[in-house]
Amino acid sequence: MPIAAAPAIEAVRAWFPALRSGFAFMDNAGGSQVPVSVAEAVRDYMVSSFVQVGASYPASRRATETVAGAHAMIETMFGGEGLGKAILGPSTSALCRMLSDCYAEILGPGDEVVVAESGHEANVFPWVSLGRRGVTVKMWEADPESGKSRIGDLAGLLTEKTRILAFPHVSNILGAIEDVKGAADLARRVGARVVLDSVAFAPHHALDVAEWGVDYCVFSCYKVFGPHMAALWGSNEALAEITGRNHPFIPKDYLPGKFELGGVLHEGCAGLLALRGYFAFLAGASDGGEGFNREILLDAFSAAEALEAPLTARILGFLNSKPGVRIIGPAEADGRRVGTISFLHEGLKPAEIVEETDRHGIGIRHGNFYSWRLMERLGIPPQQGVARISLAHYNSAEDVERLIAALNPIL
Repeated sequence: MPIAAAPAIEAVRAWFPALRSGFAFMDNAGGSQVPVSVAEAVRDYMVSSFVQVGASYPASRRATETVAGAHAMIETMFGGEGLGKAILGPSTSALCRMLSDCYAEILGPGDEVVVAESGHEANVFPWVSLGRRGVTVKMWEADPESGKSRIGDLAGLLTEKTRILAFPHVSNILGAIEDVKGAADLARRVGARVVLDSVAFAPHHALDVAEWGVDYCVFSCYKVFGPHMAALWGSNEALAEITGRNHPFIPKDYLPGKFELGGVLHEGCAGLLALRGYFAFLAGASDGGEGFNREILLDAFSAAEALEAPLTARILGFLNSKPGVRIIGPAEADGRRVGTISFLHEGLKPAEIVEETDRHGIGIRHGNFYSWRLMERLGIPPQQGVARISLAHYNSAEDVERLIAALNPIL
């Protein structure tokens, strides 16, 4: 990845109006804040182009260009230009369910799917539910100590009957980055399609579906500084074998519309396009986003990584210094994890930890975060869950020190 000089954190934070309140937003894995340009673009669209696409009058032409532009931008973010299509929807859960419903029409007895136990339920249950149609479901179990689904266990699960492999890029509990390319290579050897959940990865690093060799990849736009939407990329070959769920009279090759029931959130597409300017700022580009391309995106995420990495290291160092704390996931800040940090304390419930940070104007969270199966595998009561700190590049060193000052007395 190219190395970009990170802008000053004060300049970064100036883009995010929500940060001016003084509240420390450290629950970013649940949803990030948005740059002011995104909010303004949503408003501007709704007062100037809030019409249906596809008509010949000027406002509709602008709306059509906005929606098409957002799809093209998202394809650039996936790193899959020319290799597939980006499909937009209301959430990752909805898109994964839609995808599994499409495969339910062509899979049945004799077919197999392999699903990682370490995943968010959004990309677990839709595939597990195919068992009701006679599909054999195999669980790629998580290691009870590390929580990761070990690549060494995968080869024994894959057969010539395997049609789908679904797994998370990063567990939203562990923060650990999985060996995506290694898993995808194993799946390709048996002809299986790979469905990658990159929700917890995408806010921290650039996506690259071409390099990884996956067939589908999904992330939540609202966790990557955009509006409350989600995006699914599918390769041309994979999409050709299924039929979208839109109206039956719509041609199968009408893409991505065949998979976007009722259309997409138009004003959200305007907000997504506005992210180009913010990425250009992070990358140090001078064109305000008009020349947005893959190189700018890579430089933007390189800068974001440089801002976030020392914060992750500081929090992990603090938690490691507390003998009563158990970090759930990698305990070191290196290239194997992102700044999503879950932990337990031997004398405190996760809810009690969060009550304390709430009192100090710091937003972290507790729960199972829809990784119920992983909680059970780790021996953690899902109803209790873990305490979770989740960083974004716009968090400051001051945010982190406030958090540590709040946690230190009780830990």
